[in-house]
Amino acid sequence: MEMTASRVSREQSTEPRENRAVLGGARRVAAADRWSVMPSWGDVEAEAPELAALARGFLDAYVHKTLATLRRDGSPRISGTEVDFAGGELWLGSMWRSLKALDLRRDPRFALHSGSADPPGWTGDAKIAGRAEEVTDPDLKAEIVGDDAPPGPSHLFRADVIELVVVRLGDPADHLVIETWHAGRGVTRRERR
Repeated sequence: MEMTASRVSREQSTEPRENRAVLGGARRVAAADRWSVMPSWGDVEAEAPELAALARGFLDAYVHKTLATLRRDGSPRISGTEVDFAGGELWLGSMWRSLKALDLRRDPRFALHSGSADPPGWTGDAKIAGRAEEVTDPDLKAEIVGDDAPPGPSHLFRADVIELVVVRLGDPADHLVIETWHAGRGVTRRERR
């Protein structure tokens, strides 16, 4: 898989982000002498445009999404959040020193679930799993957040995408269609009746 705006990050590591190096224009982090490529949202759009567009439809349908992060003890935490797509990236914002922000600073792994309608209005939803990287550059934060910036300090995270899943009703609506994109493996499709 070739990625244009990719990042490289540590797998399953909670080492401080100061260990990052810039090699070949991509951000890279060593993990036991391994490098792993971390795709941006734009990379997903380039590799799986139809699935990414379908996911965006579900993600954009509701303002509030559900974000899963990991607490210090490793147990999951669920938080409400809003996201933004800009510059080929998926962005997560947070109030200053919120628990979800502190979770992501400690362990960057996350899962995001789109909002969804209650049955019988449900037609599908989208899920993203990945790693978040905090952005501290004030100019970049101002560019991304713009006039929507909250008063006072806040956190902004760029999300690298490891997995994208869209679950939706099939046609006819007597089955589910599950389409999944994984970094390095492309798109798969399954149906459940």
